[in-house]
Amino acid sequence: MMGPPPQLHIAPKGPPSRIAIRSGKKILFIDTADIIAVEAEGHYVVLQHKSNGYLLRESISTMAEKLSLFGFVRIHRSSLVNAAFVEEIQPLSTGEYALRVRGGKRYTVTRTYKKNLHLLAESWIGTDGFAQIERGGLINSD
Repeated sequence: MMGPPPQLHIAPKGPPSRIAIRSGKKILFIDTADIIAVEAEGHYVVLQHKSNGYLLRESISTMAEKLSLFGFVRIHRSSLVNAAFVEEIQPLSTGEYALRVRGGKRYTVTRTYKKNLHLLAESWIGTDGFAQIERGGLINSD
């Protein structure tokens, strides 16, 4: 006697990787993996996509909250970056950091947001030279 036919099991997936934005009279679906950064411009934000820039009537705080699910990190009161695009951080004498993303654009990480730097990588290996980050409690030493 044969049992029931095999069932296809679909593993639950994480949060969707696309967001919907209004562009003129259209709604565009953008893959969050293609967004490099978001920067505040007055009452708007500019969403820096790999191939385009989009001006949205949204606050940077709202964008930070919504995009944190997709690996975006707030580094400045007016900037978020996609952690996947970050290639380098460098401490500055001011206590701030210079952050470079793929493509060469540089951003400043202010002291207020430097605590978020630990979100840029799941693991920090051989980074003892970043004493300032460690003093800020960013790297778990357990």
